[in-house]
Amino acid sequence: MKKTYAAITAINGWVPEYRLTNAELEKMVDTTEEWILSRTGITERRILKEPGMGTSDIGANAVKGLLKKRGITADQIDLLICSTVTPDYQFPATSNLIADKVGATKAWAFDTNAACSGFLFTLATAAQFIESGKYKKVVVVGADKMSSIIDYTDRATCILFGDGGGAVLLEPSEEPYGIMDFEMGTDGSGFPFLHQKAGGSVKPASLESVAAKEHFVYQEGQSVFKFAVTKMADVAELVMKRNNLSGEDVAWLVPHQANKRIIDATARRCGTDDDKVMINIDHFGNTTNGTIPLCLWEWESRLKKGDNLILAAFGGGFTWGSIYLKWAYDTK
Repeated sequence: MKKTYAAITAINGWVPEYRLTNAELEKMVDTTEEWILSRTGITERRILKEPGMGTSDIGANAVKGLLKKRGITADQIDLLICSTVTPDYQFPATSNLIADKVGATKAWAFDTNAACSGFLFTLATAAQFIESGKYKKVVVVGADKMSSIIDYTDRATCILFGDGGGAVLLEPSEEPYGIMDFEMGTDGSGFPFLHQKAGGSVKPASLESVAAKEHFVYQEGQSVFKFAVTKMADVAELVMKRNNLSGEDVAWLVPHQANKRIIDATARRCGTDDDKVMINIDHFGNTTNGTIPLCLWEWESRLKKGDNLILAAFGGGFTWGSIYLKWAYDTK
């Protein structure tokens, strides 16, 4: 019996128009463009400023473009999964709202949350529905409106994050293209170093929690940096070794866009040349679940059928993961 692979057959991204530059941030907090660039590599990030718009709008715009590119209709989607840390509401799931906005009336939908590793966790999960033969068309969305949980008086976090996201379509392939292997990991002891203090069941919203600014991202940068450098590089290297891949065999390293220094460290461990590393943190910032699909979207025209891609991510919680992906099509 032939193995069925879960292949990405289309990719699309969407970001808001508004650009929050380093020059503008200089007027908001005690920072400088030189300080931001030297530590993060970011020059600007996109912000969704329109009232009443949330993560589902980012996701829906990405999915609408995805369907158009692939030439299919929304009612052909079997399953839609959205990975996000900034859902529109506690409930219903943001994926439900995306499915409604695009007209995916025959799909069931649910959300996942693994912080910045979420897109990879979700992609690996979605692949199982294709590989088992259960479904033919599964859409994975990675999107976040990070500006909704950022304190723009905290220079440690407000310089990092932006809004945006992307979507991929998974379909079955009898040829060996698609998700070839993956490795994921979690360590809940990392909670103190990167989390949102209030708004969940342990500490529901109150006048006190709002006044204390506990509904924003809290991060101990140095601790997160050390763990991220180690885990993201370790897991990418593990997947490569398990599949007998060297840096020369990898066409592209697609790392989560958390910090330019973390990206560089991961590339060195993987033996990947700088010109084979996808980077968009400079103009999008860290869009959390959106970084990897946005990279694939921007680089789509340069991808060739059969290219070996290594996807790697690290997120709060802590979470980490890597996927070995063999690209399934040439861009027309």
